[in-house]
Formats: sequence, structure tokens, C-alpha cells
Amino acid sequence: MLRFALSSFLLLVFAGSATAIEGTLSENIRIESARLNYALQYRVYTPPGYERSHNKASNLPTLYITDGQGYIENGKMDRVLDAQIRKGAIEPIIAIFVDSRNPDNLAENRRNYQFFCVKEYAEFYRKELVPVISRNYRVSTSREDRVILGLSFGALNSACFGIMAHDVFEGIAMHSPAMHPVPSLLRAYNEEPRRPIKIFFSIGSRRDNTAAGRKFRKALAAKDYEMFYKEVPFGHSWKNWRPLQDDVLRYFFGK
Repeated sequence: MLRFALSSFLLLVFAGSATAIEGTLSENIRIESARLNYALQYRVYTPPGYERSHNKASNLPTLYITDGQGYIENGKMDRVLDAQIRKGAIEPIIAIFVDSRNPDNLAENRRNYQFFCVKEYAEFYRKELVPVISRNYRVSTSREDRVILGLSFGALNSACFGIMAHDVFEGIAMHSPAMHPVPSLLRAYNEEPRRPIKIFFSIGSRRDNTAAGRKFRKALAAKDYEMFYKEVPFGHSWKNWRPLQDDVLRYFFGK
């Protein structure tokens, strides 16, 4: 797993520029998916100094985030990334915030079906989005350096990817997974062979899919999955998820 110190990259970040402490968040980028037969949009966070660094050896890990618009608007995840990189808690990474809404009609949110272990959605990542990011940004092409993150139904999607797309993502990050739309998924984790994945799993202890979450955790532990599990005394809201974003980053990308 590429977890080495990117010293040349960091020198370029800070040398001669005390103000180079913030990354860059792109505007929305549209992608026409042949797998899904509709368009999606996403935004890309690049770390401080990325534009000035041309070291091809510094291919960065990537974090893919479903409900990306929520993680930007409600979680301020780009600022969390800046803070964690600035203090040296994590290596520089690139984050892809995938919007779950129809880019031509933002009132239409597709999360309530595309996150339910939809094969075409996994194939969109495998065959379309990940290759586009790999072509256009200096990122690692190793599955060990890719993480998929989501909350609620997005966390369900992460769990789905642990079964369906583990060849692309080693890191599976879940905030409060809502498992009920795909009851067969728990059975898959119980009965199918253990996948080569690393898991971050958080749940709230107050009306937050708690019982189902604990049952899922028990199944993962029984299969001896590598996992960081955390319960917090909150419900199904950003009061629960927001403070845990840096935990995700440090678990997967910490020095």
C-alpha cells in the first residue's frame, strides 16, 4: 500500500509560499455515463500545491465520496481535508465528490435507487469514473489507494462496493449504513468468502439504524475483517457524521 511520505510533493507545497495552505475544489464536471445511460456530475479536490507539483512519482491516493454535494455543503469536507493535510495528520490526497442528483434537474436525487447495490452504478465507477480520474489527475492506480465513502444509503453503497467492487476499492468507509433496502447484503457478508477490504464503520447509538448496524458489525467481526468501528451518542444527522470525517481520513490516509 502506498503510504510513503511524499517529501518532494510537500516541499513544493510549502517552499516559498506561506499562503499555500488550501487545496482547490473544482467546479462541477459533467460525465455522460454509457453504463447508467444518464449524465452525472462531480467535483474534484486537489491538495495544496498540486498545480505546482509535476513529480510523476507522487501519484496520490483517492477518496471517492457519494452524496458528494452533501459532504461539501453540510460536512465542509474540503476544509477538513485542508486542515488534516496542513497539520500533517494525513498524506496529500485527491477527493472526488460525486453528486447524487440529476445535473439537469437538481430536485431529482437518484440516491434512493442507485445506491442499492446497483450493478450499473458499480460499473460506472469501475469502467468510467475511475479511469477518467486516472487519466486527468496524478493519482495512484492501485486499489489499495482508493477509498469509497458514504452515509446512510451512501454507506449502504459503500458496503455494496465491498462485495461488488473490491477489485477497485480496498477502502470501504460507512457512516450509519441503512441496510434495509438490500436485505441480501448482510447474508452475502455472512456466507460469501472474505473480501480483501479495509473498513471504517460508524453508527449513532440514538435512532440511527443502530440495531442493524451492530448486527452488521458482528458479521464483519466474525469474518475477521480489518475494521475501525465507532459508536457515537447521536442520531441520523450531520451532528453524528461531521465530527467523524477526520477519523475516516486518518484511518485510511494517516501517516
